[in-house]
Amino acid sequence: MNISADKNAVVLLSGGLDSATALAIAIDRGYHCHALSLDYGQRHRSELEAAQQVAQSMSVDLKTIQLDLRAFGGSALTDDIDVPEEEGEGIPVTYVPARNTIMLSLALAWAEVLEANDIFIGVNAVDYSGYPDCRPEFINAYEEMANLATKAAVVGNRLAIHTPLIDLSKADIIKQGTALGVDYALTVSCYQADTEGRACGVCDSCRIRAAGFEAAGIEDPTRYQTF
Repeated sequence: MNISADKNAVVLLSGGLDSATALAIAIDRGYHCHALSLDYGQRHRSELEAAQQVAQSMSVDLKTIQLDLRAFGGSALTDDIDVPEEEGEGIPVTYVPARNTIMLSLALAWAEVLEANDIFIGVNAVDYSGYPDCRPEFINAYEEMANLATKAAVVGNRLAIHTPLIDLSKADIIKQGTALGVDYALTVSCYQADTEGRACGVCDSCRIRAAGFEAAGIEDPTRYQTF
């Protein structure tokens, strides 16, 4: 695998399973990757620590931006709202208003500075929680907007937003990441992980993750809390 310093990409890295896989795919495609995390006042810090560990395991530098979305609240991840532990209908309260829009905007700004024409984001529209900002329609619209709004695009350097996981099941994501050497034991997907990064095992994200490992036929390395 040849990684070109001229083929820069910004990769959004939350510390979860999907974003770690997206980073591995970008590296495998030959990109020189710059990982970006957002410290938005989320419920726990362990996912940010996981992002750092994932980046280190793939020999990628990580930049973490602080932007406290608790000032707005409105989500179980940024407000005093309980994380649901049973499946529900509609968009769950763990949806963080405009989070992916904000994260893509930060990635876009950094990409312009780096003269990078590519952004990777690990959104998925198959096995996911129903968030509106994980849909292909959103990504396509954002890419179109980005190419209208940036100096880079105006002078001919169009931006592409890559969503390599968007049409994959969680099992297929895990299989692909495993083939690329992703250490999923480093990742934290749980909405209410403890300070050690151990998962609750009952939230929506935990259920989807566990089902993915089972369907993939791959041993689940997730560390769970004991009650």
